Amino acid sequence: MRRRSEPHTFEQRLKAHKQRLEHELSGLPDGHQRDAVSARIDQLQTASEMHGFLMLRGDSSPRR
Repeated sequence: MRRRSEPHTFEQRLKAHKQRLEHELSGLPDGHQRDAVSARIDQLQTASEMHGFLMLRGDSSPRR
């Protein structure tokens, strides 16, 4: 029986997707598609920062 690989964390998936988009961005000419990919990279960065903030808050928040 095959053993399943370890699942990737949310942070790892965000980082990998951001790297793929940055690589794609490097080959795109100026224009609408480049702007859309750049905006998506910004969204991934914001998601990463929000996740980090929420994880810190989650550790210190009182339990109900």
